[in-house]
Amino acid sequence: MLDLHRLRLLRELKHRGTLAAVAEALSYSPSSISQQLSVLEREAGVRLLEPVGRRVRLTAQAEILVAHTEAVLERLERAEADLAASLRDITGVLRVAAFQTAALALVPDALSALRDAHPGLRVEITQREPESALPALLARDFDVVVTEEYPGEPHPRPSGVEYEELGEDEMRLALPGTVPHGAALGDLADLPWVMEPAGTAARAWATRLCRDAGFEPDVRFESSDLLLHLRLVERGHAAALLPGLVWTGRPPTVAMAPLPAGCRVRRLFTATRRGGGAHPAVRAFRDALAGGTGFAPAD
Repeated sequence: MLDLHRLRLLRELKHRGTLAAVAEALSYSPSSISQQLSVLEREAGVRLLEPVGRRVRLTAQAEILVAHTEAVLERLERAEADLAASLRDITGVLRVAAFQTAALALVPDALSALRDAHPGLRVEITQREPESALPALLARDFDVVVTEEYPGEPHPRPSGVEYEELGEDEMRLALPGTVPHGAALGDLADLPWVMEPAGTAARAWATRLCRDAGFEPDVRFESSDLLLHLRLVERGHAAALLPGLVWTGRPPTVAMAPLPAGCRVRRLFTATRRGGGAHPAVRAFRDALAGGTGFAPAD
């Protein structure tokens, strides 16, 4: 009989990449993880790991076991959800990762609603960008991830993750004071820009948008902090592309211009591991997010 605990260690290795990362995440020593996986190899009767330089990788037989482990864990997620649904009160701990503007605009009101409706539920929030939050969701570091999708730049959707749309957020062109009101994107070719880091979906979308307008943006400032983007625009140092959520119900402090139709709206989602989306705590959190006022468009 294969041991589920050891199978989970093998799964953790697939998602985290190294024995050291698994050991750190689970508060074990790397040697202990290695010993447990050696026992699992004897139980399975096949080789599960092979050396690649100073690291190890999963064999084809290990990948088969991980796939079955995922199915077992999904079933356990559904069992936990059903068990929680049979109870009158929603309690326990819910671990959430949310990107910056969602954390600012949506999460505080959602926490207030949950505190009033479900005082026994502890919600832990970590600000994390989707590029790292979704792998961490699969690695079971979080129960819910608030993620985003830009027009033409969809994130890869792992098979073990369920998505539910939360709402839409309009992106607009934020103009420094040196630019006349009514300027369009193509008029800003000679300005410095602030954008999110290279490799993110937001950066890929923004770069493509500028190229479609006929220019390569001069990205002089790079940050994932959209409040810094806003401050640079306010001080006249850069142009930016800002979402409506950055205002959190306040009027804009800089001149805003619309973007071309068809490429101005990002979609927001909640993501959970497959089988976990029906958990009452997850549903309560999502409903609290959707019930907020953060999606009201900025004027």
